[in-house]
Amino acid sequence: MGDVFIRHIELLGYEKRFFPNQHYVYMFLVKWNDLSEKLVYRRFTEIYEFHKALKEMFPIESGDINMENRIIPHLPAPKWFDGQRSTQNRQGTLSEYCYALVNLPHKISRCLHVVNFFKVRPDDMNPVTDSQIKKPEVFLLPKDAKKNPSDITGPIVLQTYRAIADYEKSSTSEMALKAGDMVDVVEKMESGWWFCQLKNKRGWVPAAYLEPMDGPDESEEQEPNYAGEQYVVQKSYTAVEEDELTLQEGDTIEVIHKLLDGWWVVRKDETTGYYPSMYLQKSGDANTPVKSELRNRSAPPRRSTIRNAKSIHKQSRKQISQEIYRTNSKKYIQSHRNMKRNFQNKANVIPEKNEQEENKPKAQPAVPPRPSKDLILNRCTESTRRKIL
Repeated sequence: MGDVFIRHIELLGYEKRFFPNQHYVYMFLVKWNDLSEKLVYRRFTEIYEFHKALKEMFPIESGDINMENRIIPHLPAPKWFDGQRSTQNRQGTLSEYCYALVNLPHKISRCLHVVNFFKVRPDDMNPVTDSQIKKPEVFLLPKDAKKNPSDITGPIVLQTYRAIADYEKSSTSEMALKAGDMVDVVEKMESGWWFCQLKNKRGWVPAAYLEPMDGPDESEEQEPNYAGEQYVVQKSYTAVEEDELTLQEGDTIEVIHKLLDGWWVVRKDETTGYYPSMYLQKSGDANTPVKSELRNRSAPPRRSTIRNAKSIHKQSRKQISQEIYRTNSKKYIQSHRNMKRNFQNKANVIPEKNEQEENKPKAQPAVPPRPSKDLILNRCTESTRRKIL
């Protein structure tokens, strides 16, 4: 069996304990590589001492030598008196710290110091209590806090990708790659920029330069949706390749295929083409400073523009041509129009039929023929027979 390591640490909340004196402990659900999940309790003073020792073990990564090299997350020192308010307010910081900790390079996140600190202790299984003293009070982390991306509730298993070509970074937030580099993907953004880590380096990388290990195609890639989703262009772009679209800020378009490399297939009237997803915003969504800042960056490169790309897979990646996009898009639009027209025609025919039926003259009851004299004499009463004699 391989080394033991932690896949994910989730902060559940905290407990207020009264034995041997009043104090607070945080509750962590620790998820291990063998798929087991263990509940542990730690005081914040313990966590801070652990943090200080970790920094001493890795002085470069803690920024003690050069602050620009710091990757170990910050953690504020405990207050002179830690009450319930400070314990509660610190939960967000601790969630972010644990998320960053398990995503550090393996030499840090999987070192014995980290593993031993989060192992189950005897008092985690059977906390010391006194039956004469008040039971601990439990305060769970609110469900709304789970919406924070830094507080992911599920286990984090980073996907490994391979670089298909050399990539030279163009900003300090990016990470350079060499063909064949194996990177762990921490976050996949719709813009086509993925946050990756390689050994002790971390930074943004264009998704187009990466390929999955188990095959040429992305299992997470969505199928085309020819009904389309309405988006508004937030930044103009002039087409460079033949299969791209030139759009102006304020144009309304329909997205028919969202691709992971950040270049989406969009439809303007009956024309289709690629457009940078980072320059689009869904209709009705509010603009945010984060989105505005993202649009100031350049669009990620497309795979078709990468030179000397070398894949480890024999089969090439499946790709839909713009001709197929346009053909299928026209078919959908035409069928949608026909369906709408048929529905309208049916709606118009029903009132006409009702009107015609109302205008028809109502049928009069038929007058029965007068009975013959012999019939009256044979079947009618005596008084009736007298009238015809």
